[in-house]
Amino acid sequence: MRWPAEWEPHEAVWIGFPGNPREWPEQLAEAQREVAAFANAICDAGDGERVMLVCRDQHDADQAAVLADDLVEILVEPFGDIWLRDTGPIITVAGSDRRAHDFRFNGWGRKFEMAGDQDIGLRLAALTGIDILSHDWVLEGGAIDGDGAGNLVTTEQCVLNPNRNSDLAKDQASKYLRQAFNIANICWLGDGLIADHTDGHVDNLARFVAEGQIAIPEASDADDPNHDIFDGAARRATAGGLDVVRIPSVGKYEIDGSIAPASYMNFYIGNNVVAVPQYRVKSDGAAVAAIAKLFPNQKVMGLPSKALLHGGGSFHCISQQIPRR
Repeated sequence: MRWPAEWEPHEAVWIGFPGNPREWPEQLAEAQREVAAFANAICDAGDGERVMLVCRDQHDADQAAVLADDLVEILVEPFGDIWLRDTGPIITVAGSDRRAHDFRFNGWGRKFEMAGDQDIGLRLAALTGIDILSHDWVLEGGAIDGDGAGNLVTTEQCVLNPNRNSDLAKDQASKYLRQAFNIANICWLGDGLIADHTDGHVDNLARFVAEGQIAIPEASDADDPNHDIFDGAARRATAGGLDVVRIPSVGKYEIDGSIAPASYMNFYIGNNVVAVPQYRVKSDGAAVAAIAKLFPNQKVMGLPSKALLHGGGSFHCISQQIPRR
């Protein structure tokens, strides 16, 4: 079994659609428009990524149907919030055989425990007919990234956090990751972005863009709160044998006077489109251009993501792909 890289062909993708007003007291309508625009961009990209927009109830599904294109499928499955990268199954492939890996989920260290999030991965996997392999330890999909060739990157802050697996040492965590995803090389980064309520998910910090090559932001302003985190991650990745390419950082970004974990690294790599979050800041265009150089055979699009950031994430966080056999 092998965990394919995100740029390898997808059969489909699940995307979470926001609807719970308790979790989205502000920006709900705009977040819905941003998610629908993302789903439409991925679905309209040609030879087709099947897009399943997952809604928690029929009311949300009706709203999604208004905003989404006809090709986007609307699926009703109850969940707490939209972050399917973390709660959905992670699928590995071996020839025509596939496995849906379902890990324990505890609300990002018991900070945001909501009904439906603990078993949405099992329910989505069951709908595909893919065999399910359950793991008795906590892991979120946003905490790891892989290149499909035996390399995996993660952060110590998240995977080794005692609020996930209190008795899990680094060597045991490495063993579990190698066994689950057939990994040869694990690159452990330190901390994730400041103010990231996921305790440092790597998909906001560092993303594989080719075999053995990883993208990491680079601060351009002195007041960037993640300046040292970015540079430390780049040093660790280089020491871990990876080729590092630097991408512009969003820079200092605040919501209501507090630092927010805005990141271009939360892009989604679809079959034909790479969707890059945009925050209406000066580095938006430069980030899209830099990422476009890394994916010359795909359409790289900047899409609005300011409202989604109010919930704590962006396009990668709300999506989980189903690799083709």
